[in-house]
Amino acid sequence: MDEVQDIQTRKRKHLEVCLSEPVEFTRLTTGFERYRLRYQAFPELALAEVDLTTFFLGKRLRAPFLIGAMTGGEANGARINRALAQAAERLGVGMMLGSQRVMLERPETRLSFQVRDVAPTTLLVGNLGLVQLNKGYGPEELQQAVSLVGADALALHTNPLQEALQPGGDTDFRGLLAKLEALLPRLPFPVLLKEVGHGIGKEAARLLKGLPVAALDVAGAGGTNWAKVEELVHYGRVLHPELVETGIPTAKALVECREVLPHTPLVASGGIRSGTDAAKALALGADVVAVARPLLQPALEGPEAVVAWIESFLNELRVALYAIGARTPREARGRIARI
Repeated sequence: MDEVQDIQTRKRKHLEVCLSEPVEFTRLTTGFERYRLRYQAFPELALAEVDLTTFFLGKRLRAPFLIGAMTGGEANGARINRALAQAAERLGVGMMLGSQRVMLERPETRLSFQVRDVAPTTLLVGNLGLVQLNKGYGPEELQQAVSLVGADALALHTNPLQEALQPGGDTDFRGLLAKLEALLPRLPFPVLLKEVGHGIGKEAARLLKGLPVAALDVAGAGGTNWAKVEELVHYGRVLHPELVETGIPTAKALVECREVLPHTPLVASGGIRSGTDAAKALALGADVVAVARPLLQPALEGPEAVVAWIESFLNELRVALYAIGARTPREARGRIARI
């Protein structure tokens, strides 16, 4: 089996494990349970006045919500991505594609990433591994990832722990920030940096100061644990229960990144499971939130199921903002207290 076929097989197994196994963190939580929204008994607004409209990566969203990166390049990829894209278009929210490396290296898989025909106005974010910059990727490959799917922006994900626990994973992360610094000014589209669910903390955020990054997804611990997923995929069990729990909880990652990078747009992802979680994330400094695994099963059912899940989430978010007297997502900033 060649390397690209192995990627396709791994993607399929990732989905199977995420649908059938306990893949969330066991000991680490998102940290949002340590916070309470500051309830306002006199909100001085009507619920109907709460406006979730958000501007992110140069586009207007009807809510501060992204469908997180999930899949592509395997048997169910097209079905899942098209259902997600149709829901995103209908609701006016954004969507991030799964890692597109397989698409660039095996053109016949590109169809599973093609969603522009059903989501012509959606904020669409492409996705590649940052470590691929050490594997020969440069401006041409990054431009292809964006242009071949009609994306508005590109996410570069960093995942050293996941790669280290993946047999044959790409584990040379040396010099990537220097490569990124040289590359970013040459790209004609916004670039978002993200983790995959083990968190970006203050130490990492400090290394990004001065880089022209359009946004940062803190992708904290507490949700889907991709180190655990890798071990379940390849061994059928978790071999290193302590090691896979390594990470920075989402709430902590968000607070630390906002402190270090006060003007950088932030995405909160990693265990965001409810509109109240989202309201807490906005109050702690996020600009938008992203949700992935809870939408996987609905996506297999079809776009209507995805729409229903997101509508319920956004309705809860709207009520949560109303309850703290916030007319907009930005007004939620700071209306929270640590327990």
